[in-house]
Amino acid sequence: MAYDKFDILTSTAVPLPIENVDTDQIIPARFLKATERKGFGDNLFRDWRYNQDNTPKRDFVLNNPIYGGKILVGGKNFGSGSSREHAAWAVYDYGFRCVISSFFADIFRNNCLNIGVLPVQVSADFLQKIFTAIEKDPKAEFEVNLPEQKVTILATGESEPFDINTYKKGNMTNGFDDIDYLLNIKDDIEKFAKSRPF
Repeated sequence: MAYDKFDILTSTAVPLPIENVDTDQIIPARFLKATERKGFGDNLFRDWRYNQDNTPKRDFVLNNPIYGGKILVGGKNFGSGSSREHAAWAVYDYGFRCVISSFFADIFRNNCLNIGVLPVQVSADFLQKIFTAIEKDPKAEFEVNLPEQKVTILATGESEPFDINTYKKGNMTNGFDDIDYLLNIKDDIEKFAKSRPF
């Protein structure tokens, strides 16, 4: 399933300065029944966002109208716990296109890259600078530049590079998942197959 191409994202950000956010907190297990990627955003951080009577919790950041944007900024060790793909689906379906943290669980990172969410790992110091910028101005904007592999705090001009696998970078730039990538090189695959002896 193709997704939006990722090039340069300029956006405000939602701060979630909590460490060790695991996938069960991102999307509780009771919401994993669907097999399509749609609808999971409604239950992103469900138990943190809503009371048992389904009323919004006023003190949770996603319920605070002063914050918004396509970037989620999380604390260290974001996406730990189980390997459920649905956690990345929920982040994407809610509208986030980038998650910034100082450390990601490997499986969550890969699940994000597979569905069009860019996980940007920065140093702990730079992460704190991002949180500080949002604290000073909830409407502060950030630029995530995938071609140049750097994230910039636009208010101060400070930036930091980030790493990404070359193959995944190409897929993100083109809006491909793994199947899209193979379909895109179908002719090359068929040409190679025909050149091989039986």
